[in-house]
Amino acid sequence: MKKFLSITILLLSTYSGLYGQIYDPVKWKTSVEQVSDSTYYLITDVVIEKGWHLYAQNVPDGGPIPTTFMYKESPQYKLLNKTLEPDGIEIDDKVFEMRIKFFEHQARFKQLIQITDPSIVSVEAEVEFMVCDDKNCLPPTIETLQFIIKEGVVAQDAPAVSSTPVGTDTSKKGLWSIFILSFLGGFAALLTPCVFPMIPMTVSFFTKQSKNKAVGFRNAIIYGIAIMAIYVLLGTVVTAIFGADSLNALSTNVWFNIIFFLLLVIFAISFLGAFEIVLPSSWGTSVDAQADKGGIIGILFMALALAIVSFSCTGPIVGTLLVEAASKGGIAPIVGMLGFSLALALPFGLFAAFPGWLNSLPKSGGWLNTVKVTLGFLELALAFKFLSNADLVLQLHWLEREVFLAIWIAIFGAMALYLFGKITLPHDTPNQPISVSRFLLGLVTLAFTIYMIPGLFGAPLKLISGFPPPLKYSESPYGVGYSKATGAVSYDNHEGLPDGAHYGPHDIVAFVDYDKGLAYAKEINKPVLIDFTGHACVNCRKMEDYVWSDEQVLSILKNEVVLISLYVDDKRELPVSEQYVSDITGKPIKYIGQKWSEFQLKNYKANAQPFYVIINHQEEMLTEPSAYNPDIEAYISWLRSGIDKF
Repeated sequence: MKKFLSITILLLSTYSGLYGQIYDPVKWKTSVEQVSDSTYYLITDVVIEKGWHLYAQNVPDGGPIPTTFMYKESPQYKLLNKTLEPDGIEIDDKVFEMRIKFFEHQARFKQLIQITDPSIVSVEAEVEFMVCDDKNCLPPTIETLQFIIKEGVVAQDAPAVSSTPVGTDTSKKGLWSIFILSFLGGFAALLTPCVFPMIPMTVSFFTKQSKNKAVGFRNAIIYGIAIMAIYVLLGTVVTAIFGADSLNALSTNVWFNIIFFLLLVIFAISFLGAFEIVLPSSWGTSVDAQADKGGIIGILFMALALAIVSFSCTGPIVGTLLVEAASKGGIAPIVGMLGFSLALALPFGLFAAFPGWLNSLPKSGGWLNTVKVTLGFLELALAFKFLSNADLVLQLHWLEREVFLAIWIAIFGAMALYLFGKITLPHDTPNQPISVSRFLLGLVTLAFTIYMIPGLFGAPLKLISGFPPPLKYSESPYGVGYSKATGAVSYDNHEGLPDGAHYGPHDIVAFVDYDKGLAYAKEINKPVLIDFTGHACVNCRKMEDYVWSDEQVLSILKNEVVLISLYVDDKRELPVSEQYVSDITGKPIKYIGQKWSEFQLKNYKANAQPFYVIINHQEEMLTEPSAYNPDIEAYISWLRSGIDKF
């Protein structure tokens, strides 16, 4: 029987290219570790294909399907404590609007048991789990596990498993974002009153040191590289102190977030003009003395002097960037300092090599302090993101969404008033006229402030999604005056609708029963759009939130097709008369979700969601199926191609 099933699945896989693809991204392996004469660890190692992730055991209600271990009851042993799991990765999921933990690449679970019957041979268990990648989610799956126990012998253990993600495409994207953010931070630091005036001093130094243009160019390159080396060394030290693999764990640590909230507030207050953060003056004096000696050593010390003298302006920016980089983990602090120092070194190196370009620079003045104060407002706003992280982890509900947005509205509102000259701070030039660029930046800030105000009343604010707490973490989780989400699936929400229909996402009339939906399509003579989806399918929600909400797509779904949404994770039991054993997997089909998952696999050779099929009344496909596709125009084109063939 097993051989037959294997051949069947192989054949399905071979022909899966016709319609979809059958995914099998996780592999499970068991082993046993003896702790004492009567206690053992039941170890479950899971290997996860690159790009996929497995959810943790504890997921908030309304989120994805958690990984659940179910050990067969037996008088031969008893479970001690809960199943242990690795640290994993925690994120604020924008789709489910909750904090979710998951694992990438590999993970190890350990369950401690006590043997009560020495004759025990093995322990049986099942694990229910769900995996997703950037485009697909697979339906909940149950895997059978067997742990072989040999009394007095420690079973061959599985290889050590690390739960730290390495080399993923996501991490590469994260490093690029850190590099770009840090690069922009370097340019921001360049436009501060501590750094910008040093450019002419640097050019003067190199003009005196260089006998000809070739020497000047060489010295400028050495100077630029020296600046980069100093800051990259700082990033390397931060990584070495904390450890490349442990930094990302700090992002969910309560004390990490609180400490850096306080640090960023101090940095912000410094930028606003209350005080300056400076290194001991003796450091700068000693370094300047070495720089005056000339030669390569003098150039290196000149670069160090720049770092020390400008610290009061660059320090808060560097500190903020290191905090953000540290939360990413790995070599992010090194990459961050590389981006920052490159932006800082480029202008100094270029002006040192080409002194004549100095004439094109704007003169120093009050505008430099405006840049510094603006950065202070931005740092103050960012600080509350870290405080929000700590509040979310502790679930204190002190900094709920409305409070967070009120603080941001106050900060950016004050920033707009400052840019319009209605507020003055220390070190501002008195009676300074407002430049056009400052006025335009003020308008942008004011518009952003006004944009956030509807968020106090439940607006989603997609432009800043990920910064405020999620919508559900608020005083009014579903908006002011509403008691439940309008997009939630409710099987009894069918007042005035055809038999078997309910209001789905965006009030689209949808069926959850295939036969009733098909019968209705025949009655009104429209094609059928089958939506293989799941309550806990992340990418299904993304399609509904960002593609189905488009005006054209929504019009098509409401007026030109009959939507049948088949939930593959529907845990409602089928009537006993409709339960059967799958001829593909050999497993019993007891739940509605299993029925639709089997239906998708058998008819369309695919097992991932979201998965969309357009059919006619004879249940024939009108076009090739579509999976996750955030390109709205492409999705409209796909819908049209099927409808036009109806």
